[in-house]
Amino acid sequence: MAPQDKNTPPPLPEPLRVAVADSHTHLDMQDSSVEEALAKAASVGVTTVVQVGCDLAGSRWAAETAAAHDSVHATVALHPNEAPRIVLGDPDGWSRQGAREPGGDRALDEALAEIDRLAALPQVRGVGETGLDYFRTGPEGMAAQEASFRAHIEIAKRHGKALVIHDREAHDDVLRILREEGAPDRVVFHCYSGDAEMAKICAAAGYFMSFAGNVTFKNAQHLRDALAVAPPELVLVETDAPFLTPAPYRGRANAPYLIPVTLRAMAEVTAVTEDAMATAVAANTARAFGY
Repeated sequence: MAPQDKNTPPPLPEPLRVAVADSHTHLDMQDSSVEEALAKAASVGVTTVVQVGCDLAGSRWAAETAAAHDSVHATVALHPNEAPRIVLGDPDGWSRQGAREPGGDRALDEALAEIDRLAALPQVRGVGETGLDYFRTGPEGMAAQEASFRAHIEIAKRHGKALVIHDREAHDDVLRILREEGAPDRVVFHCYSGDAEMAKICAAAGYFMSFAGNVTFKNAQHLRDALAVAPPELVLVETDAPFLTPAPYRGRANAPYLIPVTLRAMAEVTAVTEDAMATAVAANTARAFGY
């Protein structure tokens, strides 16, 4: 099997000397067991992971997994692309639940009530990923997406949990809705996708910016420019695994054990040492998620 084969897991990177957290991962979408994924990550210095819910089933699983493992913290939410599927149906069965009938606003309210219930659990440290996604959801789904986002902001504030934001091609509207609703004390822009100007706006508001493997992509200079101006006390690192595998392994499955690859690239962009970057993101992630 050629080493470039996309089915070959990337090799273990050199371990970090300072332990860090993967601030956003999807263990339920990865091939290995939770135990294997955590052990592999810990072996390279990634000793904590934040498991992120995207729908009701995934949010329940995140809460259960965090309850069973000290090194796992959970977030719960309806993903921005999930809310329109609940309201309008999902005839193509694109999501993991398969084809679904339209449930209308009432079904969305019922799903949000379950997210609210899960958000109260002590092992649930955040509400997310929520936000807006104009890439995958068209105009017909925007009302459901926005209503869901506003509801998640309220849930996060009421429970005193971090708000984890998915913002895809919707920067201005995400920032506007946060202003209109009043943001929770702790806001994390997962897989930060804005430019340096937006990073300054986020910094002024005290929002955390979490950088994923795409900060290493050739065509992502805007992300490196954003990272360069982001205050060191507001920067997190994540995998979003199994997605967004950092270069040179792009196209292969991502996992928490690859955090060192992205972290080292981030240290290079910001001209700090690997240990300094790791120390900062470890403290920032604990502060962001309150653990």
